[in-house]
Order: sequence, then C-alpha cells, then structure tokens
Amino acid sequence: MSTSFADLGVSADLIDALNKRGITEPFPIQAAAIRDALAGRDISGRAPTGSGKTLAFGIPMVERVPRARRLRPGGLILAPTRELAAQIQRDLLPLAKTRGRRVIAVYGGVGYDTQIRELRRGVDILVACPGRLIDLVERRAVELDGVEIVVIDEADRMADMGFLPQVRKLLDLVSANRQTILFSATLDGDIGLLARKYQNDPVRHEVGDTEPDLEASTHAFWHIEATERPRHTAKLINEHGSTIVFCKTRHGADRLVKQLSAAGVSAASIHGGRSQGQRDRALQSFKQGDVEALIATDVAARGIHVDGVACVVHFDLAEDAKAYMHRSGRTGRAGASGVVVTLVSDAMVRDVRRLQKDVGLVAELERVGRAPASTNKPLPAATPRRADARPARHGRRPEAGAPPRRAGQGARDRARGRQRRG
Repeated sequence: MSTSFADLGVSADLIDALNKRGITEPFPIQAAAIRDALAGRDISGRAPTGSGKTLAFGIPMVERVPRARRLRPGGLILAPTRELAAQIQRDLLPLAKTRGRRVIAVYGGVGYDTQIRELRRGVDILVACPGRLIDLVERRAVELDGVEIVVIDEADRMADMGFLPQVRKLLDLVSANRQTILFSATLDGDIGLLARKYQNDPVRHEVGDTEPDLEASTHAFWHIEATERPRHTAKLINEHGSTIVFCKTRHGADRLVKQLSAAGVSAASIHGGRSQGQRDRALQSFKQGDVEALIATDVAARGIHVDGVACVVHFDLAEDAKAYMHRSGRTGRAGASGVVVTLVSDAMVRDVRRLQKDVGLVAELERVGRAPASTNKPLPAATPRRADARPARHGRRPEAGAPPRRAGQGARDRARGRQRRG
C-alpha cells in the first residue's frame, strides 16, 4: 500500500493545492523526509536532481513557518544558483498562497531596489543565493535572527562553487534554535563537516544514486574536424529536438548561437555574462519550446532542471568525469531515455580517452565526416560499464541524416514530465 501525503501528516488545504497541480502521491524522498521535517527534526538528505526534494522540504516549511515580522523572514532556503532559487520560489508559491504566506527569491544579476522593497513589505519564506543575501544583510535590508527553519539545497554544488564560507557566515547569523534541513547529492567530506557543525542529531534520509544514471542514455563520441562541430551540432538538434549544448566559454556559447541561427536552428545562450533577465528569458524560451537548443556554460547550467531534454551535446570537452556526468545528467531523467554526444577534434583525442576511463565508459571513437552525412547508419554508442552495472538501456541512437523533428516537439515532451519536478 502506497503512502499518501495525508499519511505523512500534510494538512488538507496543502493536499488540495498539490492535487490541483496533479501531484497526488509523494515521491520516495518526500515520503522519507516530510514526516520528520514536520516534527521539527534536523534532516540530512541525499537525493539526486529531479527526485522531488523541493517539495520534501517545501511542504513542511509552508506548514510550519511563522508569519514574519518586517525584515525578519521565518524561513530561509539557500540555493547555489539564480535559476534554482527562482525555480524553488515558483514551486512553493501555490502552497504559500494557500497559507497566506509570502515567498520571494533574492539573487545577484539584478538590481537591489526591488528586492529591498519586497523585504520591507515582509517575507515569510526567503529563497536566496548566499552572495546576494550577505550583501542585503550588510545593507541592513534583512535580518536573520527570526529565522526558525533553514534549508541548504544542493549543498554539494555550494561546495563546488566555493560558497560554503558564505553559507557558514549566514548560518552563524540565524537563531541557534532553528531547524536545519540539508540536501545534497553527497553527504561526506565538506558536506559532512557542515552537517556536524550546524545540525543537531539529524535524521538521515538517502534516496537514489549518488551520480546521474548514465545507463539511461546512449553515449556517442564523434571524431570530427574542429570546424565541423557547429554543423554537426545543428544536425543533432534538428534530429532530436530539445537539446542542451555545453561550451567552455561565454564567447564560445554566443558564437555558437549565431552559427546555429545561420544554419536555421533556433537557440539561446545562458552564461554568467548575461543579465538575469536575459538568462530567465532564454531558459523560459527553451522550456516552452520557442527555441530547440540551450547553449550553456558549466557554471550557468548548474541548477537548470528541465524535463524532456532529448539530447546533450558536449561541444567542448567536459573538464573532468564529474563535469561529464553532471552535463550528461540533463537528459535521460525521470525514466526517459536520452542521447549524449561528445564532439572530439584531433587535439582532444588523448583527453577523451582519459575521460572515458574516469567515467567508466566503454566507447568507440567514431570518425565522422562532413555534416550532413549521407548515410543512415546509426553511429556506435558508448556503454557505461561498472562492476555492478545492469545491462545498459539505450535511447534513440544519434543517426546521420534523420528527418528533423517537428517544431515544438521538445515542449510537448517536457510537458509530459513536468509533474516529476518539485
């Protein structure tokens, strides 16, 4: 017999709000964590991206957060990126509205004035990136001594991006009697130290794999001339539709958007050199299917969670195995299959072999000619191999010369999986 939200102690009004969004049964991490969070326990949770952890901490926060005083929020959620902070705010707004609670997000890349005005109006749940929140504290625009519930989301990415000193500084400003909920893809190393210092007898909940499931996708490595990469990227986007392409630099991402546009492919770039408004519009256009490709740098792509991504292209080689898995994990999610293609120039061959070994992929480096190719022969796919690996599940192989997908197909695919976000 499956567990219901009512079984976990969630109130009827919030259950009704969830039902209106088509969310009727808790995901595993929600079933594991909500009851303890409602009881006020500190929680250390390990759950992969896309597992539903936002509602695992969001539902209890909306249930328990007190009504705030001016400039003193009662609930605080720390997130590593602007995109993730904005997404958390969107996910919690319907629940917060049900309870008459205000939730806002503050992050860099936009002006201070609007955020300060919102804080002065009073905010019950504050979602924040650490750097901007410290700036607002120093400007006396917000005080944290009234915070009773703190969530640190994607703590491992906080560590990767060098934000843990800022996180510790903020936690030191919050009441010592707070409830502290921490979610991370891993709970060891620096994250374990953070938990031991700032949590009180936390209950630990772990769901899913520690790394993205590479077996959910087909992985291919195409050995091509460097100048042919834009052409092959355009062909992959035409073939598969919804695609995220990873570039090493901001300039490279913007240049590729122009090259794709010249080839008749709609794309938008997202990187640290763009304003927050530009990043928001690019991401929204991709989610809605107005553009079929999102061209991203690694830093900007952290926190981007879009359902129904059919293909990931490593236009520039991932820096290491962890980056490869993070990038590739944007597709093949929520039980769907995906395609991952790495474009390899002559100068990259040695680095690619090392990367394949570190990731654990048995792969053929297939020489591919000019795009579009004239053959319909499927290109060989890499197979993830680990000692305990299950037989790999393969998505649609990247085929040369396949007919373009219909415009908007990516948006329809994403709509099918949208319920799984949260």
